[in-house]
Amino acid sequence: MMHTLARAASAAVLACASALSLTACAGAVAMDPAPHSNDPACAAVTVRLPDAIGTFEKRQTTAQATGAWGDPASILLHCGVEPVGPTTMPCFSVNGVDWVRDDSDDPVFRFTTYGRTPAVEVIIDNREASGSALLDLSPAVSVTEATSKCLNAEDVTG
Repeated sequence: MMHTLARAASAAVLACASALSLTACAGAVAMDPAPHSNDPACAAVTVRLPDAIGTFEKRQTTAQATGAWGDPASILLHCGVEPVGPTTMPCFSVNGVDWVRDDSDDPVFRFTTYGRTPAVEVIIDNREASGSALLDLSPAVSVTEATSKCLNAEDVTG
């Protein structure tokens, strides 16, 4: 009887270890939450994130209000980042959502919503993914409140 219990316990430990090692292989994408990730609007964004962006499947992440797609992750999203103020960086609209593009780390581009609270940041590795990811993400991001829009130089100078 004691031998049977020991064998059963050993089998249970082995099963748990196997499950943990399989989970580690699939692996969640390690991310840090943005400063305002606890904003309720970020929850609304997160539940609307697409299961896939192009050919990139959505992956689990380790932080609140984040998203990741691809293996390795080529598209990352953080909701609740600091909003972008007036800037000379390019700003454009995708399906009603204004985005500021920071290409200072080319070929990795950082897009941050403009005039929305909370702000959302999307990082795209252009070696693996294309900027069309914003088309797939804009519907989820559009649930955040828009308070202002991008302006062109002509809009400001008249």
